[in-house]
Amino acid sequence: MGSATSSMAAKFAFFPPNPPTYKVVSDESTGKMRLSDVPPRENVDVLKLCTKKGNEIVAVYVKNPSASLTVLYSHGNAADLGQMFNIFAELSLRLGVNLMGYDYSGYGQSSGKPSEQDTYADIEAAYSCLEDTYGVKEEDIILYGQSVGSGPTLELATCFARLRAVILHSPILSGLRVMYPVKRTFWFDIYKNIDKIPLVNCPVLVIHGTDDEIVDWSHGKQLWELCKEKYEPLWLKGGNHCNLELYPEYLRHLKKFISAIEKLPCAQYISGQSTDQSERSVNSTDHRDRSRTSTDHREKSRLSNGQREKSRPSTDSREKSRASTDRREKSRRSYDRSGKARNSIDQSERARNSFDRLGDMVRSVGLCNVDCFKQTATEV
Repeated sequence: MGSATSSMAAKFAFFPPNPPTYKVVSDESTGKMRLSDVPPRENVDVLKLCTKKGNEIVAVYVKNPSASLTVLYSHGNAADLGQMFNIFAELSLRLGVNLMGYDYSGYGQSSGKPSEQDTYADIEAAYSCLEDTYGVKEEDIILYGQSVGSGPTLELATCFARLRAVILHSPILSGLRVMYPVKRTFWFDIYKNIDKIPLVNCPVLVIHGTDDEIVDWSHGKQLWELCKEKYEPLWLKGGNHCNLELYPEYLRHLKKFISAIEKLPCAQYISGQSTDQSERSVNSTDHRDRSRTSTDHREKSRLSNGQREKSRPSTDSREKSRASTDRREKSRRSYDRSGKARNSIDQSERARNSFDRLGDMVRSVGLCNVDCFKQTATEV
């Protein structure tokens, strides 16, 4: 049954650029791998990762010396790393984060053929690389899923209890729901995000355009409503499926979100809140800042260790991924250190041109990340 689902997914969900927009070459001076037609950068690693499905995928890791958090970015359809590289580099700089992006199996120079299950194996390989190669801790990782990339993003997010946050950019409720307004989940559907989002314990930011012609705005709205830990969403008026990066609000809201997440203690995810309480607690950065006026106040609002244990599922995998209270205290960044990191990024931003540079990159790429579903809906 799983193979039948993957076969159906491949028929209407995956459209890798053909031919790929880049090649992996070896730099003559350093011997390091890099993407062709992209100037080599000292802060960028190009990697080849093996997945549990037997494929070899290409990934890029952009390092930011001021970063305390790392973004794992799953891009949308009809795109590959050659198109996304400059956007990744700009986001790393402007948001003050490390960023890893990867190509799904069958995309770019990654081997194999794309399928739902392969994308799950792909993101697992990228996540393992962050932990094993770069020593990134689970609580310092933010998952970012764009369009089809929301599928592997939410699949991984349900597997780990202590991720710092999740960002969903023009996400889908499920593959079938993009084409038809079905009311229940069928076995042959793919990327069943509507069923997975309630299982995510960390804060979730949803970004969607109100005039999205590929994935209707209602998808993002419903996913946000189903979140346990809601963060103030960004509904971009007039935005469509391919141009949200062009809006100045896009970067501003992401910066505000990253700043809020840096200040939020990584273990402070209260899963027992009512919807109203959750919305009030993360409705805006200002509200959270007022609610954290002192250490004593934070301690009162934080559930005890025992209560958190009762509220979380007690599966073996989550027990293994959950560090002790002492480890959380040692690994938590102080507010002063976070403030210094943000100041460093602000200085670099003042030295650069405005948001227009990122906008120009998006225009030049001409990305449309899912001509996928609507294009072939009549064939299904």
